[in-house]
Amino acid sequence: MYTITALVFDDFETLDLFGPVEMFGSLPEHYRIQFTSMAGGIIRSKHDVPMQTVAVSELACQTDIVLVPGGFGTRQLVYDSSFLQTLTTLTDEADWVLSVCTGSALLAKSGVLNGKRATSNKMAWQWVTCQSDQVNWIKQARWVIDGKFYTSSGVSAGIDMALGFIADRHGVEKAYQVAQHTEFRWQENSDIDDFYRP
Repeated sequence: MYTITALVFDDFETLDLFGPVEMFGSLPEHYRIQFTSMAGGIIRSKHDVPMQTVAVSELACQTDIVLVPGGFGTRQLVYDSSFLQTLTTLTDEADWVLSVCTGSALLAKSGVLNGKRATSNKMAWQWVTCQSDQVNWIKQARWVIDGKFYTSSGVSAGIDMALGFIADRHGVEKAYQVAQHTEFRWQENSDIDDFYRP
């Protein structure tokens, strides 16, 4: 059983979080998910979806997988040293780290992606890549894997990445079962990126 800790913040992109959560949540025998924020309490997504979170300091289970969504909230958090330190601590302790969209900007700013390959949302590409010149940014990719880090492109790409992670842990057939269950057309090849523009 893997414990996923989703680190959320106000103005996160709704699908960045709930897309992967739907995929992992389809396998309750393998994954449990805990939602955390810096102070705990109610966090609201960009679309004003409220959700209850537990403070990072009060997490019930040890983290195996960190899930970091993106969204407009990341624009302020790249300047929040306390948040970045907390993110660094979580990622250091985790076996895997997954980011969606501009969530990789937070990882990059914290320094944990130094020397790593990573990707992010095409629509925010310039802003994200300016957060660190120590990252080998890959623009043409649905998602990128480097060691324990999985970073995905924009919004819905997080679903493809989550299924890719499931395939890596439990086999491609299991990932296709989840895709079938959710009626999702999985882009299995992470190098095929329909949204890349040279």
